[in-house]
Amino acid sequence: MASTPGNQKATHSEDPHGKKSQHAEEAIFYMNCRAAYLTVLKSSLENIKSKEQLSLVLQQAGRNPSQKTMNKYWTSQTTSLNFDDFCAILKVEKPATKNELLEAFGKMDTDKDGYILHDELCKILTTRGDKMTWEEVSSITKQADFNCNGKLDYNKFCELYLSTSEQCCRAARARLDTDPRLRQQHFGNQTANSSEGITLPVSKPSPRLSRKTDHKLAKGDSRAPSRPSSAQSSKASTSTTVTVAASSSRSTRLIIEPDTMKEWQWAQSKGCFYLEEDGEIISHKYRLHLPQRSAVCVTIKPLNIPQAGGKSCPWLSVDTALFILKESETQENLQLVSFTELQNEEMFGWRGELAAGLYWLLPFTTGCRLRKVKTQISGEAKLLWRDEDGQLALTKEFRAALLDIFETIDLDGNGLLSLEEYNFFELRTSGEKCDQEAWAVCKENFEMKKNELTRQGFLDLNLMEANDRDGDPWDLWVTLLSLGYNKALEMTEACPFVVAMCAERCKPRIKAISLEAGGPQLSRAVCRSVLNKGEAKVLDGSENIFIYTYRSGSRVTSVIENKSENKVIIHVNNEQSKNCLNNRGLKVFAVEVAPKSVMVSQHVMALNEQEEWIYSCVHSLVC
Repeated sequence: MASTPGNQKATHSEDPHGKKSQHAEEAIFYMNCRAAYLTVLKSSLENIKSKEQLSLVLQQAGRNPSQKTMNKYWTSQTTSLNFDDFCAILKVEKPATKNELLEAFGKMDTDKDGYILHDELCKILTTRGDKMTWEEVSSITKQADFNCNGKLDYNKFCELYLSTSEQCCRAARARLDTDPRLRQQHFGNQTANSSEGITLPVSKPSPRLSRKTDHKLAKGDSRAPSRPSSAQSSKASTSTTVTVAASSSRSTRLIIEPDTMKEWQWAQSKGCFYLEEDGEIISHKYRLHLPQRSAVCVTIKPLNIPQAGGKSCPWLSVDTALFILKESETQENLQLVSFTELQNEEMFGWRGELAAGLYWLLPFTTGCRLRKVKTQISGEAKLLWRDEDGQLALTKEFRAALLDIFETIDLDGNGLLSLEEYNFFELRTSGEKCDQEAWAVCKENFEMKKNELTRQGFLDLNLMEANDRDGDPWDLWVTLLSLGYNKALEMTEACPFVVAMCAERCKPRIKAISLEAGGPQLSRAVCRSVLNKGEAKVLDGSENIFIYTYRSGSRVTSVIENKSENKVIIHVNNEQSKNCLNNRGLKVFAVEVAPKSVMVSQHVMALNEQEEWIYSCVHSLVC
């Protein structure tokens, strides 16, 4: 997480023993990650290629992921996950403690005697939260029915669960300790939001190529990298530095929509970035149909929803971008056409000409500002209250939040929710879709117009859910948290946005297709955009390693290209940067780049946009 100005100073006076302790903890964590990873795969450079493989390595690390958890990390677009992704998952999906397990079972134990009736356990686990099947629950009770009286002794079950998990971890570590070859393998990247290494066709050297290096920094930078193993295997390193200075990044740079476009034909759609527990960002993706060749203007900006008391939306400072890809016969190799690099206040845009055909519009945000932040919340907001007759009602604050949610998920902005729009909401909050039959039931019970749900109908639907739970707000909070709200009913982990296009000669059509992580296509597009437009520098002493740096509007992105036949580990040092934050949340870190591939090193933005900010980064070859 990014440091504030106050704690940046504290960093310089940190106790060296504290740093050693932190490095030791990191070393143990990554050793355990590798132990689990190498139980299933041959190398930390080998990728996880299926959901089943991911489940296996997580189990070897002492986790027991549910199907909902698996679906979160392995979406319909996921083709592989690397070692970094695996480490990031383990940082989020921590093993359950005995107290946590006992507390969870204790909520089901109505008699508070340490036992739960099998029938009651089955009813709860198959109907609430992350629903299990009857067979899954039955397998639990068969394995852990210690008293054989139709009850589960959940204290003994917790002991069995934890001991089994620990046995898996011990077995994985034992295998690693007894195999010297595995012990010597390097770690992967240490990142807050890992970037997948993307293999690209061999490219020609950039015309902006330079070989400027800062030998003083190369010799004088003796600080240990954030990953202990990289420091221990470090060879004599060489460095390259790039400094970019900018004034206020919110100042108007270009008029994206001149008056001449008023007669052009428009299409637009709303969408939203959602922050996952592991720091990954998912969003809507769109398909664009352009009937004929035309001059066009494409824009994306955060959605400004009026707030109570005239407050500004907390997500308006989140950076946005849109990548335009041309659809081919297969979706595996979409061709990057362009991206929104022009900026006007919070809006980013692109103007140009597009041929007739189908395109993909992939929204993007760096993660510099949309990220996990620990905030102190004085108390949990109240969602429901009962009137004089004992009838449940929505509180004023919850009602306002639901109306904001409605505004966000009403993608076409017509004030109604179609089944398609509602299903994006359902997929995000429950992982399931509402079919035509269920939609017909909604039509019978809630206000609709033209077979679309009204705002009042949406409010009544949520009130019905509260009544179904007899006023228990647990499921309502599940919905709110999945949509980026905190317990104070503030949307802090989501960023609604608007995608718009105008065309001179025809009517464009934009349609939301999915709600998922950007995946390899977006990663490839980001890397390609920086390679095409960024300044390239050869890493001194290694003619096959290139660092590309590109400033687009209010952000700087650096990409590492490894043209060699071997993997490399690059040490990245941002300690000379001023008034900056990056998507990794670390000033110093190391990244592992696979052979013949490119990957994003980092995205950087201003910490305080009203002050000058300087990006100064040293990339050094570790091994």
